[in-house]
Amino acid sequence: MVLLLPPNRDKRFVMDDTLETSQIKEKLLKTIYSLQLKSFATLQSASPLLHSQRGMGMVTQHQVHQLADKAKSLCGDLNNIKNLLCYCQDELVQQIPNPTGSRYGGVSGIHCSPDGSIYVTAESAPWVHVLSSTGHTLRSLRCQQTGKGGSVFLPEDVTVTRMGMVAVADMVNEAIWVFNPHTSLSKGEWIKVRKAGSPRGIGVDSVGKILVADYAQGQVHSFALDHAFRTLNVRSVPNLQGPRYVSPVPGGGFVVSEECGDVKVFMRSRKLLCSLSSKYGHQFGNPAGVCVDTDGSILVADEQRRTVHLFPEHGAPICLVSTGLRRPAGMACSSSGHLFVADTVENCVKVFKYCVRSPYRPTNARAPCAGPNQTSRWGGRVVPLQPC
Repeated sequence: MVLLLPPNRDKRFVMDDTLETSQIKEKLLKTIYSLQLKSFATLQSASPLLHSQRGMGMVTQHQVHQLADKAKSLCGDLNNIKNLLCYCQDELVQQIPNPTGSRYGGVSGIHCSPDGSIYVTAESAPWVHVLSSTGHTLRSLRCQQTGKGGSVFLPEDVTVTRMGMVAVADMVNEAIWVFNPHTSLSKGEWIKVRKAGSPRGIGVDSVGKILVADYAQGQVHSFALDHAFRTLNVRSVPNLQGPRYVSPVPGGGFVVSEECGDVKVFMRSRKLLCSLSSKYGHQFGNPAGVCVDTDGSILVADEQRRTVHLFPEHGAPICLVSTGLRRPAGMACSSSGHLFVADTVENCVKVFKYCVRSPYRPTNARAPCAGPNQTSRWGGRVVPLQPC
């Protein structure tokens, strides 16, 4: 491989640049290590003294509050440093063309299964394409009702149920369809399982319920399916402003993007946990695709700003994609640290590497800085957080 150097930049400069980076790395590690040593030494001396004497010595209440505020700020800084080391920006590794070509509209919906399979839909196209992790077409499901002369339907978005069946949202026919491969028909059949006002996004939560973002009705519906494809335990979350895409979060909750400029997180109880704009002070343009990675971080594509931001459970938002997108729509991420973004204008799925996996991860590496009584932010199962 030939290293191309810019004008007036010789090899010695490159070596100096590498040396400077090494020095900065060393300084960062020394800083973190010194903080660890100092905090541990102070804890070792303060703990027995505080337990053995009745008062606080000469320590004032103001000093305690001041130290607590500084510690909170420092924990935030450490979280941000850790996050910035774990992620990378604008690292496009592959472009997967629309399997239907240019005959229909651009790619819009996308789902990534744990086995690495990718499910893709396109605007005005009566197809769901199943791709390998490298982008090769494994299977194409034609979206057509069973029977002679059965009409086709146009899927907006796609997901896969817990039983491994493909489910799609059909806005034109106001319906949710599930593909049942286990029928007497050799090719399987599509079953209409539920009517919905204007379904755009679809997903499956962590307990197996189907989630549907109903755009015109301003709701997210959730329901289960029995063995006969009958809907059970139907619930709806109202008062949303143009819900578009929906994705599960750990614990049975979900995250939904609103066309009018916000992204909201709901708990398993279907109560609002937070909006990302207020929680992080982040201003969205027109949020589109959303997904949640294996670390519990929420990723949001912004159609207007043509970006993708990651919202970690602890720390400030991180811009993963700042350039290279024309009109991001649906989005999914894989356990291997890759992000799949459907770019409608360029009619392809763009694959970005966004996560840098450490070769060594301590047992308690994800324990955040928190108070002894704090719990996990995304709701659902209550998990005590580790103190800083």
